[in-house]
Amino acid sequence: MKTVLHLISAILRTDSYKFSQWVQYPAGTEYVSSYIESRGGEDESVFFGLQAFMKDYMTTPITIADVDRAERIVLTHGLPFNRSGWEIIVNEYNGMLPVTIEAVAEGTVMPTHNVQVQVVNNDPRLWWLTSYIETALLRGVWYPSTVATKSRKFKKLIAAALKKSSDVPVEAQINFKLHDFGSRGCSSSETAMLGGMAHLVNFMGTDTAEALVGVMEYYNTDQVVGFSIPASEHSTITSWGREREVDAYDNMIDQFAGPSKIYACVSDSYNIWDAISNLWGKKLRDKVISSGGTLVVRPDSGKPVEVVVKSLKLLAAAFGSTTNRKGYEVLPSHVRLIQGDGINEQSLPEILEAIMEAGFSVENVAFGMGGGLLQAWNRDTLKYAMKASAIKGADGVWRGFSKDPITDHGKRSKEGRLALVKEAGFGINEYIRTVPEDYIWEFQATNMLRPVFKNGVILIEDTFENIRERAREGV
Repeated sequence: MKTVLHLISAILRTDSYKFSQWVQYPAGTEYVSSYIESRGGEDESVFFGLQAFMKDYMTTPITIADVDRAERIVLTHGLPFNRSGWEIIVNEYNGMLPVTIEAVAEGTVMPTHNVQVQVVNNDPRLWWLTSYIETALLRGVWYPSTVATKSRKFKKLIAAALKKSSDVPVEAQINFKLHDFGSRGCSSSETAMLGGMAHLVNFMGTDTAEALVGVMEYYNTDQVVGFSIPASEHSTITSWGREREVDAYDNMIDQFAGPSKIYACVSDSYNIWDAISNLWGKKLRDKVISSGGTLVVRPDSGKPVEVVVKSLKLLAAAFGSTTNRKGYEVLPSHVRLIQGDGINEQSLPEILEAIMEAGFSVENVAFGMGGGLLQAWNRDTLKYAMKASAIKGADGVWRGFSKDPITDHGKRSKEGRLALVKEAGFGINEYIRTVPEDYIWEFQATNMLRPVFKNGVILIEDTFENIRERAREGV
């Protein structure tokens, strides 16, 4: 049985006002070209998610039954319905959308304010189709790209702190320094999957199981690309009763400790300071050490900056520490800390700085991020937009057009058919720029926009490892 989500055809996967727009273009219009860009919010963005969207929504044919259903809904909804246009798509294109989509390779790190996707209709009778699919296409791109962008930003922050405070090479530890705790806070399972995949572009730690399935389904791998560890929650600790808190912790050691094993235990169900200093640090200290592996203590309440620093100090007092070559304290390998409460874009850099100001290496701490990773963003976070930029009639000439609101020049759109180039002989990302398609030869560069979809066929499929490799550039 299909879900309600997948019973919605491409005809209805749009804003209602789109239903009336096929008669709003100039007479003689045959082709419309539109593009997607991030108009700011950050200096750079990571493009991700289009392949998943195309596989899920662009390869399902529209049927006459879909047309009949949509016609009834739209007319009753109070809007006109372009039945003849949709019948062309069903009868002549086997229900597939006759459009061409060009896009930059997923995982590409690029300055904002540049074209990432360009779309054009392939049938002159269906000029209206390009803008019609804006709602679905933009939705399929802005959210995973925004999560991938923010996740990479967090990765750079943590990597810089590790480089400053740790003797261990950054690349040997960075992949598991930010764990995805966001699944339960997402608005839907599909949101969790898309956001979780976007985070896995940059890191390898996740508790969002949907993301693992999504990567395998949409990005051509049978490998599991994200990992987790055994961990307690408050219910598994408090079910023992307050008087047996130490027994709950002891059970965690019995169940999960051992050479090369890692296990996490939430320790603030009652008194985090007593749990660290007395229960873990005295009663169970020798067993933690002798059992092998690494205990990861998890606070889950309070002010994150204060809690992390105090927890590190208490762990060092209980288990000892050494000073590395850069002058920062490092806990012994059998104990670490993970802070998964209150981690967001504002608190993370504050905590990193506080850890180092207290004299500790950031290698002692991992972070878990929930709503601040997967649910804190909207389309305006990176100012994503899809805008029409060129129109062509029977004379075969593309004519560019754009908007430039006097009340907000930040919404000024680009004009004409576009290309994306990396200027020859210069640096990595800062020299990527959008240029008119007709003048790409002047830049002695290849267009970074690649045809990826045409008339229901996906032309290029990327592997997740290739996407990860691109996103690692500059970190």
